[in-house]
Amino acid sequence: MQAEQKLEALLEWFRSYSSALIAFSGGVDSAVVAAAAKMVLGGRALAVTADSSTMPRRELEHAKRVAAEIGIKHRIIKEDELEDERFCMNPENRCYYCRSKLALALRRIAEQEGYELIADGANASDLGEHRPGLKALREHGIRSPLLELNMHKQDVREVAAHLGLSVSTKPAMACLASRIPYGERITREKLRKVELAEDYLFERGFRNVRVRLHAGGTLARIEVEQEELGRVLELREELTQHLRSLGFRYITLDLLGYRAGSMDEVLEG
Repeated sequence: MQAEQKLEALLEWFRSYSSALIAFSGGVDSAVVAAAAKMVLGGRALAVTADSSTMPRRELEHAKRVAAEIGIKHRIIKEDELEDERFCMNPENRCYYCRSKLALALRRIAEQEGYELIADGANASDLGEHRPGLKALREHGIRSPLLELNMHKQDVREVAAHLGLSVSTKPAMACLASRIPYGERITREKLRKVELAEDYLFERGFRNVRVRLHAGGTLARIEVEQEELGRVLELREELTQHLRSLGFRYITLDLLGYRAGSMDEVLEG
């Protein structure tokens, strides 16, 4: 199926509704959903972004730019997962509590302002990953048009490119809590520490970056794309100095390189 046909299927999906509220992170998935909603519903579509401790500031600013690019109404709400002790304890289903809190906030807006539909950007590729948050969204009646239409990540990127969206090749970005091992308590300080460490590498042109936090925040495990491992070593002295200034005592480079959800590897087998 060509990108035009995939887009038309998504537009047809939205034609069943009079209005829609879109959970919007600014990534390629939610951007495509928001763009389709805007094309069909115009001013009756609203993108909502949750500003929380687990969202990097750079991603929040990016979401603002993408919403403006799409031309959809955009609202930022304050939601902090750290207010939920169950989330802070960092169990394997941590995302369930996070998504439940977000879903309730979106549901309140929809009910108060008369939005018929709440939709998110989950796609068919997400079913192959550890995603307890999907369960929470389903429980609160949030729909996933990309998933329902069996559109995988590559399909979404093709539609985004067809629409000329700047995010068509944007790497996926998980929340900052995903940098902390399950069972290790999530704190505001740890999240900020990871964010500043990753900012340093993004600012130096690295495309895919994760700084995983271990040993209570004393050890940083850096993941970048395989072809960029050598560049990290070139920055070794400067990088080590910067990460130590943030409070890391030990700085390591993961030789396997970047891979999505590497903290979930402990759940396998």
